[in-house]
Amino acid sequence: MSDTEQQAPLPTHEQPAQEEMPFAVVQGEAMTVLPKDLYIPPEALEVFLEAFEGPLDLLLYLIRRQNLDVLDIPIAEITRQYMEYVEMMKALNLELAADYLVMAAMLAEIKSRMLLPRSQEAEQEEGDPRAELVRRLQEYERFKQAAEDIDGLPRMNRDVFQASAKAPDLKLVKPEPEVDMRELLSAFKDVLVRAEMFSSHQVSMETLTVRERMSDVLGSLSADTFTEFSTLFNPEEGRAGVVVTFLAILELIKESLLEIIQTEPYEPIHVKPRAGVEA
Repeated sequence: MSDTEQQAPLPTHEQPAQEEMPFAVVQGEAMTVLPKDLYIPPEALEVFLEAFEGPLDLLLYLIRRQNLDVLDIPIAEITRQYMEYVEMMKALNLELAADYLVMAAMLAEIKSRMLLPRSQEAEQEEGDPRAELVRRLQEYERFKQAAEDIDGLPRMNRDVFQASAKAPDLKLVKPEPEVDMRELLSAFKDVLVRAEMFSSHQVSMETLTVRERMSDVLGSLSADTFTEFSTLFNPEEGRAGVVVTFLAILELIKESLLEIIQTEPYEPIHVKPRAGVEA
């Protein structure tokens, strides 16, 4: 192998370089360099501070913060502090209402009137230059306190919410249970037990037919009220009479001539002729 081949450099892999991220995209074009003709005015960013609701609120805050007496305001010190706050608002480029400037002019006027020498007669006639300001501050404080008290009261849809509920349907119809054949047989068994107490060996020549007993049962029923099932039987007729009566009742039920109901399971059974059936 020659020296030339031995000294040939080995191939190297280039490291990928990270591209500069654009700080904005304008109309689909990435902007990585700030334009030289770009001008941002100082008023582009404005901060609105609403720490006080007005000049009276600011004055009251300055007085209460120093535990000063509203009736004896050190007008010079309060004016200085008030103007410092106004200048701070201007320096921070905050929106300054015209009422703050009017109050500043009023404080300056009161301060100048108190600094100027006055005769005793003029002082008695004009009175205290701070009187009007004190009156406005007291009135503002009363209304502010009243507003805070009202705001502290429970408010509908904020602290208290009206509840509403739909009244339940009280007209409930209780379905009557259907009378099972087993219930009829159980009631009939009770009647048979009572009929055996009156059983005898007397032979009666009178024949009992189911058709005649059907008419008797219908005749003993009232179309307006229900009759208890057990009262339709006459235990003194013995087993034969009870059986004929039971068969007559079954035939009447089969022909839809009787209406039979039972309010609850194992309760007494009642019968009544159906509507339109002549008793």
